[in-house]
Amino acid sequence: MRKFFQERLPGREGVLQNRWLKPIRHWLHHPNLWHLNRRSVAGGVALGLFCGLIPGPFQMLAAAFLAMWLRVNLPVALVTTLYTNPFTIVPLYLLAHRIGLLVLGVSVQTPVADFPQLNWKDGFEPFWQWLLALGEPVLIGLPVLAIGIAFIGYFAVRFAWRLAVQWKWYQRTKRHAGRY
Repeated sequence: MRKFFQERLPGREGVLQNRWLKPIRHWLHHPNLWHLNRRSVAGGVALGLFCGLIPGPFQMLAAAFLAMWLRVNLPVALVTTLYTNPFTIVPLYLLAHRIGLLVLGVSVQTPVADFPQLNWKDGFEPFWQWLLALGEPVLIGLPVLAIGIAFIGYFAVRFAWRLAVQWKWYQRTKRHAGRY
């Protein structure tokens, strides 16, 4: 697993030489930010999956700062946020809306309020009420979904890493058994 990640991720020295990172370069020297072990990579994946659901362009920024604070693999955390893109964000937010409805105890079969008829006399009040009705389940469902995806990602990486190590040991013992 380590070789797989080493071939695909940028190196520590290349990142530290970037002139745009000069103001925060002193935070980037911790070895866990660059070390490829099962804890650091699993933490980076979980953090990237969690931060990937942050709305707007703040996903990678949040992942970078949290990775530096939590001392997990920085490149893995940044790359993992890319699972949300224009093709996946709508289904993920619909799933978050459904999870929010379940957490709130609202029937999933209950239709979302129709878009209101806007006129100038009422102002934006009907539109604001519609937005709040739609937004509350999403605001509750997003953190629940993010925590769930991060939890699954963390343990999936730990499990896959363990399987890879066991497979290497099995291959090694099989190779050595043939010598004697």
